[in-house]
Formats: sequence, structure tokens, C-alpha cells
Amino acid sequence: MGRYILKRVGYMFLTLLIITTITFFLMHSIPGDPLAHMAKNLPEQVKQNYYKKYGLDEPVFVQYGKFLKNIVTEGNLGESLRYPGRSVTDTVLENSKVSGRIGFQAVSIGIVIGITLGVIAALFRNKWPDYLVMFIAILGITVPTFIIAALFQYLLTVKFEILPTTGWGSFKHTILPTIALAFTPIATYARYMRSNVLEVSNQDYILTAQAKGVSQFNIVIKHILRNAILPAITILGPQIAGIFTGSFVIEKIFGIPGLGSYYITSINDRDYTMIIGTTIFYAAIFVVAQLLTDILYGIVDPRIRVSNKDQ
Repeated sequence: MGRYILKRVGYMFLTLLIITTITFFLMHSIPGDPLAHMAKNLPEQVKQNYYKKYGLDEPVFVQYGKFLKNIVTEGNLGESLRYPGRSVTDTVLENSKVSGRIGFQAVSIGIVIGITLGVIAALFRNKWPDYLVMFIAILGITVPTFIIAALFQYLLTVKFEILPTTGWGSFKHTILPTIALAFTPIATYARYMRSNVLEVSNQDYILTAQAKGVSQFNIVIKHILRNAILPAITILGPQIAGIFTGSFVIEKIFGIPGLGSYYITSINDRDYTMIIGTTIFYAAIFVVAQLLTDILYGIVDPRIRVSNKDQ
């Protein structure tokens, strides 16, 4: 298992290097000058000083080499072109805490409620609980997140005035964004778990346990749930990354100062360093989440640990 984890960590860093390289050269291949709009009214000598400060007067491969060196040796993603003096690394770390808090709450709620609803739907197949869960799942998958957010915003802030409409500061400000973001994970896990539980329930060892008089509760907890949850773990990594990358609109709707708002602003402002930095951060979240998913797979299913030792 240790060798497998080391191999996966190596692949993780290789993936990040490839993504960093592609993003860097794509950004520098876009026509135009990122400082043209900011420095258009400045004297020529001042413009040249700006280009020299950000290294834009050097060949792109030299800029790339210095960029990688700063990341590896200092963990420095550079300085924002739009906001001179503001470190990209500090901005990403500071604002990702806000996005991360909402994302963690949404994923946690989505996993717990989604798995519970999926098991209930499978145990009451073709009955009203099953139909209700599938109806919720269809809504969560087909209805866009911003529609759900706007609906809850109207009901709970305008109609009944229970929660704040926008802003950030207290736990109440996180409730509506969390609910809006959690709908998709709830729907996804409910569908996956329903299908997996139905498949596992027809296995011979489940029928044997039922014939031996094992209680339904023990069968579900000890046999069905542990085996049915394995395929659902596969989507955990993409779900975590999707919560971060899919929170842009939600943060905009609720006025949340998360990383998504900075990412959108950096694209509009052509802030190369901020775009590259946030892209690397999102990529890192995805590959780390995939790594943790693989490790969790080995913890839940001992057969995977044994197969990895044989490799």
C-alpha cells in the first residue's frame, strides 16, 4: 500500500506540472498585452519599468523557468498584475478558506443525506419513499444550481426573512450557499447508492444472511452498506473539486468573498498571474482529492490493499 501511495503521489506532481505548463503557455499565447490597459497613460520609461518588474520583457521560456523556480523553492505564485503588491499565493490561501468552508459543508451534507436517501430508496423499491427520493435526485441533477439558490433565497430571505440575503460573517450566511451547493451531491449519491444497494442486495451472501435470520439492520450496516458504498467513493474526488469550481455563481449570487469571485475578476482583467495561480490551486484540489479517494478505497476494501502489495 505504501508503494502504491508513493506512486500516486508521483503521478500527482507530474499532473500538476503538466497542468501548470499548459496553463502558463496558454495564457501567454493570448493576443494582447496584460499591462496595456493599465499602463497606457504612463510615460514610456515607467511602462518599461513595469514590464521589467513582472519579467514580461524576457522570453516566455525564461519567464516559465523563473515561475517554476519560485513555486518549487518559495511556494510563490507571483504578484497580481491588476493589484500590484498583492501576492497571488496569499490571495488564494486567504479566499480559499471561505470557499473551502462552504464546500466542506456542502460535500459533507451531500454525502450523508445522499447515501441515506439512496439506501432508503433501495429498501423501499417501487414504493412512495423510492419515488420521492428519485424525484429529489432528478431535481438536483437537472435544475441548475443558481436556480435552486435563487429559489431558496426568495423563500427564506424575502418571503419569510429567516436568513440573510447576501454577505459574509456569521454561520447564518453559510446556510443558503451550502444548501444550494449540496443539492447536486445529494442527488448524485442518492442515485448511485440506490443502484448499488439494489445490486448488492441480490448477491448470494446477502440471501444467505437473510436465511440465517440475521436482522435487516445488521444486513444493511455490515454487509450491504460497506459493499455498496465502494462505487460511490469513486465520485468523491470529482465531487470535492466540483464544489470548488462550481461555487463561482453561488458566491456571486450571495455576495461571498470566496476564491471564485477573484477567479472571475482575474479573467476579466487578464490578470495572468492570478489566473495561473488559481488554476494551479483548483488542479491541486482535484488531484489531491483523487489521491485521498484512492487511499480511502484501500481502507474500506482490504482486497485493494492486498492486491497493491502483490504489485
